[in-house]
Amino acid sequence: MPHCTRKGCGQNYDLATNDPSSCTYHSGAPVFHEGLKSWSCCSDVNKPVLDFDEFMKISGCTVSSHTDEAPKVPVPSVKTSSVDSNLIMKEAKDGAEVYSTGAQKFASPKQSIPPPVETPVVEDEDDLDVPITPGTVCKRKSCGVAFVSDEVNRIGDGDKTICTYHPAAPIFHEGSKGYICCKRRVLEFDEFLKIEGCKKGRHMFAPKQRTEPQAEQFTDCRVDHYQTPKEVHISVFAKQVNKEKSTLAIEDNQIHFDLYLPGPKRFRRTIVLFGPVDPDGSSYKFYNTKVEVVLKKLDTRSWTLLEKTTRDLGNISLTFGVGGRTGTIGGKDLVLDEQNTNRVN
Repeated sequence: MPHCTRKGCGQNYDLATNDPSSCTYHSGAPVFHEGLKSWSCCSDVNKPVLDFDEFMKISGCTVSSHTDEAPKVPVPSVKTSSVDSNLIMKEAKDGAEVYSTGAQKFASPKQSIPPPVETPVVEDEDDLDVPITPGTVCKRKSCGVAFVSDEVNRIGDGDKTICTYHPAAPIFHEGSKGYICCKRRVLEFDEFLKIEGCKKGRHMFAPKQRTEPQAEQFTDCRVDHYQTPKEVHISVFAKQVNKEKSTLAIEDNQIHFDLYLPGPKRFRRTIVLFGPVDPDGSSYKFYNTKVEVVLKKLDTRSWTLLEKTTRDLGNISLTFGVGGRTGTIGGKDLVLDEQNTNRVN
């Protein structure tokens, strides 16, 4: 069966059923700018994407019949440089005249640059337990083989089980196009799609899910607080905390945080409190963006800091209220101590 050569189609078609509405393709050219990829014919409808695989999935914007004619490649214009009229004449020892267009250039000695360390590419494997629909295309780059059956494309060592592909990602730089895994570079996008794979292996129609555990990463979260004469309010700004796995323990003079965040991240910290609290009268609550803790003081004195310190703080002290950053963040109600309450009354 012939293979359609229109951009964005690439399907095999039957001449008997080929009609003016059989092919959906892109009539324009691909546009690559600062990492974004789109089509010039429908950039106002289909937003530019970053990933090359997502770019290849952008549906066509023009409907027509299939064709197997080679796409027309514009002939690049050749610029002819004009001869510089300001020639410099130098006379050699034997009397011969030597002309040049400028001062002689001397090549600067090249510095020895150590070769970059290559990062090993982790390739996905085909999950043989997943059933595949006939016609599904191999997901490896530049392969394009359509699935027929397990016996033809997945089982055994037949010719149609061999996949010729590029294991690394494509690269686009200053108009040139290619793959990181091989050296060939082209200018036209159609030629880029024809670059033959540089590695042979097995097809991948259904990527196998990776089950390797990710390494746990301990991270830090911002902790703010404000106080009233009877309570200390603490906010730990941690998004999407796992409530089932996370723990928060309040003791007489300290509080323990062990919060599991999305992915492998985890926040663990113990705060030795500035003053004593009542664990039974204290509470905490998980929100989508933070964890709120309310500590009940055992006395009404003002806490100079949230965390106890061995340094001499001198005459530094914090007043109760709702304004300011340190010690009063998040306060909504005006709270007065006993002395100021008597003055108001």
